[in-house]
This record gives sequence, C-alpha cells and structure tokens, in this order.
Amino acid sequence: MNPSAVCPPVDRHAHLEGSLDPAWVRARAQERQLAPPAPLEALWRGEAVPFEGFIEAFFFSCRFLRSAEAVRDAVRAAVARLPRADGRARGVDLWVSPHFLVKQSQFLTLDALWRGLDDGIREARAQDVRIAVIIDAVNHFGVDHGHEVLDLVLPEKPAWVIGFSTGGLERVPFRDWAPVFERARSAGLRLAAHAGENGPGANVRDAILDAGAERIVHGVRAAKDPALVDLLADRRIPLDICITSNHALVPDLGAHPLPLFLRAGVRCALGTDDPGVIPCDLPGEWRLARELALTEAELMSLQDNATADAWCMALPPD
Repeated sequence: MNPSAVCPPVDRHAHLEGSLDPAWVRARAQERQLAPPAPLEALWRGEAVPFEGFIEAFFFSCRFLRSAEAVRDAVRAAVARLPRADGRARGVDLWVSPHFLVKQSQFLTLDALWRGLDDGIREARAQDVRIAVIIDAVNHFGVDHGHEVLDLVLPEKPAWVIGFSTGGLERVPFRDWAPVFERARSAGLRLAAHAGENGPGANVRDAILDAGAERIVHGVRAAKDPALVDLLADRRIPLDICITSNHALVPDLGAHPLPLFLRAGVRCALGTDDPGVIPCDLPGEWRLARELALTEAELMSLQDNATADAWCMALPPD
C-alpha cells in the first residue's frame, strides 16, 4: 500500500517581519503605549482587508524589530510553526527586508540584523532546521530602491543569503526592474518575485520573461489565463502558495486555484507568508489544501515539491 501524503515540514514562504508572534507584538506595543492599527486587529480576527491595509499592519509589526534579539525571536517564531520532523528534513525559505529595517526606518543596524538572523539560524540548525534568506525589495518603492537594497547587502553578504525578490504593491513593471534582477543574478543570487497577487496575472509572465524570475510567490491571478498556467508548468517554475494569506488579501479570489495549478502540472508548495500578521501555521495550510478536494496524487505532489524546490534544502546540512 502506498503511503499517504502528509504535511511537509518545509515552509516555502515566510517573511521575517511578518513572523513575530501576535502576543509578542501586542506586548511590545503595550510597553510603548501604541495601539495596533485597525487593519492588524482585523487580520488577527481572521478578517480580510485591502492590501494597503495589510501593508500598514505589516509595517506596524516591523517597528518592534529593533535589536538582534528581536530578530532572533522572529526566526524562532517561524521555526516554531513547522510541523514535527518525524525523520524528515525541515526548513524555511525566509524573506527579509533589510533596506526597510536598516535604512528607511532605521530600526536597527545592518550588523544587528545579520547577528539576529545568524543567531536564529544557528539555533534552527541545532534543531535540524535549514533556513535560507531571500532579500526582499519593495516593488512600489521603485527601481532605485532595488539598487539601494543590493548596495546594502552585497558587500558583506552572509552565506545564508541566497536569493533576491520583490514584494509589496505590484505597481512598477518588471521590465523596469530587469536591471536590478540581472545585477542580483550576476552576484550569485537566485531570483523570485511576488506577482499576480495584488496585481494582474500578466505580472507573472512579466516577472518570468522580463525579469528572469525562476520562482513566483502567490501568482493566484495567473489561474484565469490558461497560457500563463502553461508557462508556469512548461518552465517548471515553482509557485509558493499561501492559502490563508491569499483569501485575506485577494478579496475577489473566489475558490482557491491550487487544484487548477496542480492539475496543470505547476510545481506548487505551501507557505505561511506573514503568519504573525495573518495568523496561520503550516499544518493549518495543509488542512486547507486537503479541504480543496485534492487527490492523493496531487497531495503527494504538493508534499514532494515542498522539499524538492526549497532553496533552504540547497544549503549544506551543517
């Protein structure tokens, strides 16, 4: 009898800044006599908000990352949401926004950010959890911002920084971002992009063909275009799917397109996205996937893709 698919212990997409536990954020806010913004309270209650409201909520949580210890705590929170290993390799592909934290907001120094990440990653390694860091630039801050991100991180890039991505509001065309992506690629970084989430599905095509992205985060709006779905499948582009986040931030999503993607041969895997802002964990995302009436073969693909395409699994185990 073939074994049944189970939740893989690899979170394919989590943001450091969005991983802080809600109780931790609320406690830090109370210490500073700050009230969480209405969109964050709504998301904590499980309500959907416009993407601009999510950005406000996300930035509120960021303001408490003011020390290496706080950064380490965020890494710990991301690791704590993984299911038990049960003999399987565990890992997190962790998105981090250093320019926003260090330069734009001046919450902490780059050295403190790197030290906090290194401490958290070392702790995770002691638990047999691998973590790869993907540097996240903000699309709507513009192309000059993208170059500033690379100026900041490339001179003394830690070994666990292996990728570059854009996130935020999908306002600046990927063809404009192409020189930034090429510079990141030339520096040895792998390329991903948030696309087809708060922007049109066509952004998925542009991220792949114009910017050279080898991995797409979310991409749910691409489901309405069969040619885009075929592009993802034919090029074997991994697609990071975050079901709870997608329903919270894509109000017109309707039925989640994960079954459509899997049946078309797209290499989907599950992530938590911003689980401290939009509460969820990886076992919960797996349960939601099962509720989409996936076949056992589709669930097995979802399980296997999680590890096969995870960038953290490309890192050496020690």
